[in-house]
Amino acid sequence: MTGSEQIKNNFNQPIGRPVPGWTARPRPPRTAMPGRYTRLEPLEAGHTADLLAAFALSEDARDWTYLPTEPPADAASYEATLTRLADSEDPLFHIIRDGADGPVAGIAAFLRIDPANGVIEVGHINLSARLKQTRAATEAMYLMMRCVFDELGYRRYEWKCDSLNAPSRRAAERYGFRFEGIFRNAVVTKGRNRDTAWFSITGEEWPRLRTAFETWLAPTNFDAAGRQLVRLEDHRV
Repeated sequence: MTGSEQIKNNFNQPIGRPVPGWTARPRPPRTAMPGRYTRLEPLEAGHTADLLAAFALSEDARDWTYLPTEPPADAASYEATLTRLADSEDPLFHIIRDGADGPVAGIAAFLRIDPANGVIEVGHINLSARLKQTRAATEAMYLMMRCVFDELGYRRYEWKCDSLNAPSRRAAERYGFRFEGIFRNAVVTKGRNRDTAWFSITGEEWPRLRTAFETWLAPTNFDAAGRQLVRLEDHRV
């Protein structure tokens, strides 16, 4: 809101714009989100072997550097972890498939779910080498956004990451999240300090971003080898 758009009360004090008819929003349902290139499904303990196989495609453990957990020590301990995560309502975890009917290739979650204020965060994102820099990965983020804004009617969608996590910050900006600042000394994780970078998309920004995502994801935006013809960012201009 700019100065010229500010609303004032009877005491000539600036106040926030009205949100007429606002009511608390529903919590995200535990349902699948199907797309053209991917499909998200609620996490189950039965996904243990598939996720272990997907993460084993990585050459090293660098993808776990900024996650709150360490790489799985073995199948039994990871299954116990997934059993706990599968029962969680917040975060609400989903697996990401490579292809609408393809193998499990990653994981992501809705978290810090605030129905009263219409705010929700995406996080715990861990993509296997199979998914990185693919149409499926981008579509997975689009499907989660579409659920939040179009199906549930939330007002704000957040992305937070370690301020040192350059790939995550680049991804947020590519997807259209707006950088809001750094929360210093925000978290102690794995025995070290984390300054947290905050990004967001608002409901007012979503229609333009939705059009950009849908145009970018269209089959006509890719050549026969699957290479993009126009970048996602360029569809937003």
